[in-house]
Amino acid sequence: MRVSVLGGGSWGTTVASLAAHNASTMLWCRDEDTASSINERHINSRYLEGYELHSELTATTDLEHAVSTADLVVMGIPSHAYRQTLETASEFVRPWVPVLSLTKGLEQGTRLRMSQVTNEVLPGHPAGALTGPNLAKEILAGGAAASVVAMADDVVAAALQRVFSTTLFRVYTNDDVVGCELGGALKNVIAVASGMADGLGTGDNTRAAVITRGLAELTRLGQAMGGRAETFAGLTGMGDLVATCISPQSRNRFFGEQLGRGRTVADIAEEMDQVAEGVKTAPVVVSIAEELDVEMPIAAEVSRVVSGEQGAVEAYRGLLRRSVTHESLPD
Repeated sequence: MRVSVLGGGSWGTTVASLAAHNASTMLWCRDEDTASSINERHINSRYLEGYELHSELTATTDLEHAVSTADLVVMGIPSHAYRQTLETASEFVRPWVPVLSLTKGLEQGTRLRMSQVTNEVLPGHPAGALTGPNLAKEILAGGAAASVVAMADDVVAAALQRVFSTTLFRVYTNDDVVGCELGGALKNVIAVASGMADGLGTGDNTRAAVITRGLAELTRLGQAMGGRAETFAGLTGMGDLVATCISPQSRNRFFGEQLGRGRTVADIAEEMDQVAEGVKTAPVVVSIAEELDVEMPIAAEVSRVVSGEQGAVEAYRGLLRRSVTHESLPD
């Protein structure tokens, strides 16, 4: 099998390095220096300096060359550029080639999941996601981790499972594509809230409460959108949520932490070299929740902060002012 991964960020690069253990793998990057660094030194000097990649992984800036012979296309592209990149690549993708998304977000405007975008751009191609509690640097450093191939077709999922599995990276399959993708997108919003708590100097009690009540929120909305409850208790729900909310490597947690310290969205975004999807996803999530009549107070407060309507201090005061209720009910 020949695998092409589009997107030379930290996670796209890491997934390409994993796939290179089992298949001929090429990584498409926009930046010539990044591609040269991977080909000549086996590192991504821009995002993963000091972390060695698989020696057989190759990189290119030529999109046609990357995808024209691929048996699997993996999309490691941020949500705001996903459709445009896939549309550009579509004329070179051979029929029936599966497309697997690494992106944990919802498209602005359409509010579609990435597999839905794939279905619009490349109808007839099996579409799914590789998602879970996966931090790039930990995996490249040799830490054990687990992930999920979410695909409606069990046969295709099993084939892709073998592409990414290594002795330290365990891959499961799940046919609940809706739930798996939503877990990855929604947890980023809660991670921003968790980071805000850290930036405000609150303790582990507060963070635990945010994570737990955040899980309740994303499960409610996820089920209302068609996901299965058990999916949100698994790797792509609770697992991904915990990792993203507590890890210093988490971009969304970091963004929230800086908001908690009083910095502006524009200031933080200018400093960061990669996208914090939760910032873009929060307003989308809130609009969907309102339409479906699902209570999501944490997401709503995060949305107000990232839109500039209030600061992190006001957001947490707003949460505390809400009336108390039974734990199994919405806040």
